[in-house]
Formats: sequence, structure tokens, C-alpha cells
Amino acid sequence: MRFCAFKILFICLCFANQLFAQRQMEFLDRGLIAIPAQNSGVYLSWRLLATDANDISFNIYRVNLKGAATKLNKLPIKLTTDFVDSEGTAESDYKLTAFIDKKEVELATAHAQKEAYLKIPLQVPAGGTIEGSTYSYSPNDASVGDLDGDGKYEIILKWEPSNAKNPPQKGFTANQLLDAYTLDGQFLWRIDLGKNIRSGAAYTQFLVYDFDGDGKAELICKTADGTKDGLGNVIGDAKKDWRNYDKSSPFYGKISEGPEYISVFSGLTGEVLATETYTPSRYPLNGWGGIGGNGGNDSNASRADRFTACVAYLDGLKPSAVMVRGWYGRSVLSAWDFDGKNLKQRWIFDSENAENSYSGMGNHSLSVADVDGDGKDEICIGAMTVDDNGKGLYTTGLRHGDAMHLTDLDPSRPGLEVYGIHESEGKTLALNTPGVAMFDAKSGEIIWSKFPATDVGRGVAADIDPRYTGFENWGGPGGLRDVKGNSISEKAPRSTNFLVWWDADLTRELLDKNYIEKWDWQKEETKRLLTAEGCLANNGTKATPCLSADIFGDWREEVIWRSADNKELRIYSSNIPANNRITTLMHNPQYRLAIAWQNVAYNQPPHTGFYLGAETKTYPKPQIKLVKR
Repeated sequence: MRFCAFKILFICLCFANQLFAQRQMEFLDRGLIAIPAQNSGVYLSWRLLATDANDISFNIYRVNLKGAATKLNKLPIKLTTDFVDSEGTAESDYKLTAFIDKKEVELATAHAQKEAYLKIPLQVPAGGTIEGSTYSYSPNDASVGDLDGDGKYEIILKWEPSNAKNPPQKGFTANQLLDAYTLDGQFLWRIDLGKNIRSGAAYTQFLVYDFDGDGKAELICKTADGTKDGLGNVIGDAKKDWRNYDKSSPFYGKISEGPEYISVFSGLTGEVLATETYTPSRYPLNGWGGIGGNGGNDSNASRADRFTACVAYLDGLKPSAVMVRGWYGRSVLSAWDFDGKNLKQRWIFDSENAENSYSGMGNHSLSVADVDGDGKDEICIGAMTVDDNGKGLYTTGLRHGDAMHLTDLDPSRPGLEVYGIHESEGKTLALNTPGVAMFDAKSGEIIWSKFPATDVGRGVAADIDPRYTGFENWGGPGGLRDVKGNSISEKAPRSTNFLVWWDADLTRELLDKNYIEKWDWQKEETKRLLTAEGCLANNGTKATPCLSADIFGDWREEVIWRSADNKELRIYSSNIPANNRITTLMHNPQYRLAIAWQNVAYNQPPHTGFYLGAETKTYPKPQIKLVKR
């Protein structure tokens, strides 16, 4: 009897763990695209879903004007999720089918594009004059979410005024605007955050995700008096102007007074659904100093007004929004849940003061991952990590840095690792902090470190050389290193910005400015794969795209750039025939969350929750539960 009871308990626990691992995830359609092939014809590409059977196979048909369909593949397509129709033209129509339960089922249709990219026309906001200075707008960071529940992504775009500021800078900025567009180019709504939200990379961090599980994504961001939603509704007091007009004041043009809010907006209409008081407040203004960066402090709404944000599955099942305030010293993480009607505080983590070992560890970016393998997410904001319950998991003491990469960097070690770069300047030079380091994502144990008391501003980790197992890394003195920190070349890629999976193999390519390059490990130089003519990058020398993500097509990533005249977005997708098939990266929980946080502050490229490199032979199937409208 005792044995039976134990057996039943064991089965129940296993079943509970299985249920716990089923994360709520958005339903996606096949994302079928048809673009010009490399030489001639049409290249077709589509998604493999996490819910597909392992042995699923596909067929591609060309459909004529009378609706008659001609199958193009001789054998069912099983090894990739792409196909080249050498006789296709820009007028061709296509149909994708699959064998499901021994029946051939139509999955998607597509019309061939004439150009190698998808155009999305924009409604460019009017410029103006503020305090005697003129300004204009250009497209900046973007995110994607299924706003209407049809399985296709829409784009949410942040407009950057030409007078955007960093927190230390005095002066006025134009209003921060957020737009939504369909992939067909339909304008959906515009949210105007109003005069009491300053514009700049450090300020507005917007999260696009299906927070309430209704199959349609919402938008969450910081708001203030005068914020106007997509229907024209105003949050707070529209008459209040909390900006400082005293030109002799260190606060000139800044907002250091007045209420701060956090709001949820409908992704479908832009209507505000819920608003609560933002936590924490900015006060005290001089309470945000610490050993990050140069180890200084201020009281002029600089360190108090630096933000990041992310989405995390803190209970392992449903997503929460996590807003982060403070980088260089005190850091506060504030977690929120939205149930469709109410926005509720889940927990707050506060490093409190400069003496706390968790202070001064925040980056201009962050990453989210289940670092301890319990099915729930942790938030790594740079050199420290907060557990899913809002308690500190560990702090490394490595201090603030501008870039980091969290994934399974080293497949020879269990679990995930973090590679990051770190600042040393001013008062902090004496701390002798390493300029680059790698640490265990679960424990915070430093695996290796280099260049003490060196200020390193850029750094990247990616598998770019298949001769060495794991992710290579570069940044700081010297050239290219292997995953153990050993030098393997005196030369390194000149690009230290973004990454993209673009060509046929599993090594990663380099995304910088308006082009994609590949590291030639034999010649120790880069090779140009794509130049997006007529496109521009964003964010100054960081030269980042509006977004890089697996938006449609097979598992490889698309890149969204703005056109040079700022009148449209252009989405580029690889037309290089694939050698493998992998479940869409957007069904990998860590990668999908990385797309949600990619737009925050100093943008960083996304990574998967498993090792994806030259040596990868099998791909873990995500444990997710799809939510369909």
C-alpha cells in the first residue's frame, strides 16, 4: 500500500512538473514568404512550429491565374523549411501544404515579392519647434507582437526626435511617440507619451507581449500626466507640465517632479487598459550612486532616470513585466502582472544603497533566462541576477558594463554562461575590475577574466569559427578568443555591435550599420553578404537596426532597417537555401523574451536558451502551450 501511494505521488509530481513547464506562448501561422531567389526564380521559406510532429513533411505548389496548382517538389520536403522555384516570377502565387494525420492539409498561401525586402510605409510625425529649436522624427527601435491574434506579427515602432537626450544632458525633447503597423503596411494607432516623458534611449522602454493570455499582445511602458493613448484618451492631468524651464538650472528641460505611472495599452487599438503608480519613484535623486561606471553620483535626475525593462515567466507559466530603474548604483527591479483588467505588483527587488553588493552591477541592457533550471525565469541585469521570486540570486562584483551575452556559450559545461564587458574609469580604476569576463549564469562563479582596470566599451560573443567548440568572443585588448578565454587570433571582426543567423550554416553572422558580414576564419577577415542599399542604422555608433528577429520564414533571422528618407521600414530576409530545419526561434522561450527586451536602452542581440552553433546536431523542442485567440 505504501509503495502504491509513493508511486501515485511520484506520478503526480512528474505530471505537475510537466504542466509547470508548459509556458504560455503565442500562436503563429506558417509565415510563408516568397522573395527573389539569389540568381533567378523565387525563394520560399516558412516556419516549423514547436507543435509540429517530428516527421512532418511539406509540399509547395505554384498556383496559376485559374487556380490550378502544380506541385513543384518531387519528394516531400523533410530536411528544410524552404524551397527554390527556379521558374517562378514576381507574378507567381504559391500554396504550402503538409501531411497531417495522413492527410494533405493546406497551411498557407503567398504571392511573390518583386523586391528582396518587405516595405512598410510609415506615417512620419510632423516636426516642430520647442524652446527655439526645431526638431524632426526618424524611425528608431521596434518590437513585434501579434496584436490581433491572427498568428502574424505586427510592428510597434518608437519614433526618435532629433532632439532626444541622454539623462545628463540639459534641454527639452519632443514628445515620445509609439506607432503600430501591420506587415501589410496598415497604420493601426499612435500613442503620444506626452510632454512629461523625456525622449532618449535611457527613458522609454516599451514591452510588447501577450501578458494576459488572450492571444493578443499588449504594450506596457512608463507614462505620465498628459500621455495620450491610441484612441485619444489622456492619462493623468493633461494640463500639467512638469518640465523645468529655468535655463540656469541643472534640471533645465528635464522632468524631476510630478507623478510617474506604468500603463498597459491594447495592442489592437492602443487604448489604455490599466494604469498604476510607477515603482520605484525617482526619489531621492541623489540615491542612485555607486561603484558602477566611474563610481560617481548626482542629484540632477541623471542616474535616477536610467531604465531598462523585460518580460519574464516568473511563475514558469505566464509572463510578467519587469521594469528596472538604475544602472550605475542602486538598481530596483519591479515586477508586474496583468490579468486583462488589473495591473498588479508581484514583487520589488531593491539594492537600496551604494554599500549593497548588488549596487553598481547594472548594465545598459539585460537578459532573461531560466538560469537555474527550475522552469522559472531569472533576470540578469549585467553583473548580478535576481531570482524568479524577487530575491537576489547572486552578484559577481564585476560592476557595470555596456554589453553582455547570456546563453549556452560553452557546450562542454552544464547550463548557461554570461560573457560581458565592464567599465573602469575615474574612482573605480582602483577596484581593478576585469575589462572582460565570463561567469556561470546559475551561480555567478567567474570562469575567467582578463584586463583588470581596463575600460572596455564594446564586446561580442558568438560562434563564428567552427574550428573551436563554443562561442568565440572579442572586445578589449587583443584579438579573437575561444570560449575558454584563450587567444586564437590576433585579428578579430571589426564589428562589435549586432549578430544575425543569415546564411546556411549554424555559425552566426555579423550585423552592423546597414550590412551583414561573415567572419572568414581562414583569411581572418570579413566577407560582405548583404548591403541594404538605401537603409540606415540607428543609435549612433551603436549602429543597430530597428529590430533583428525571426519574424517570418524559416528559423533564420530577419532584419528591419529604416529607409534613408525615414518614410518606410524595410524587412530583409535571407534567400540562401538552408541545410537544416529548426523550430522557429520565436518558440524558444529565451529567444522570444530577448526580442521583447531587445529595444531597451543599449540594444543587444538575442540568443537562444540552448547552444546553437556549428557543432549542434539536435535541437531541443520547447515545452510551451500555444494560446490562440
